[in-house]
Amino acid sequence: MAYKGKYRVLNIKKYKGDPTSVIYRSLWERKFMVYCDTKVSILKWSSEEIIVPYRSPIDRKMHRYFPDFWVKTENGCTLVEIKPKAQTKPPQKKKKTKNRYLKEVYTYGVNEAKWNSAKEYCIDRGWTFKIITEDDLL
Repeated sequence: MAYKGKYRVLNIKKYKGDPTSVIYRSLWERKFMVYCDTKVSILKWSSEEIIVPYRSPIDRKMHRYFPDFWVKTENGCTLVEIKPKAQTKPPQKKKKTKNRYLKEVYTYGVNEAKWNSAKEYCIDRGWTFKIITEDDLL
């Protein structure tokens, strides 16, 4: 099975955005798409349709962050990011090459900036922000 591909939306009326161009970039994202598409309690959903501006700690410039999902239920709206659990914690320097460790620090720093901006974006709208890992999808 491919790790990325085009998702065919089953319940088009629930999808907010263009249902013909929904792309998953991991099997975890695809699994979450199936969940959103088929779960009765999810009223609307979209994938990478919301833009959240954030300032990168690396170059100090403004960038655009596209959270993986927007989900609407009777309880409100949530922005969802799907990430491997290892990328949700600061990297540890255990038995890693210097380059690998620096890349992980860079990735974590940028992700943390994105997530902090997403949290503020959600607070401004009365939404919630959630990071989902493989533990939540099993």
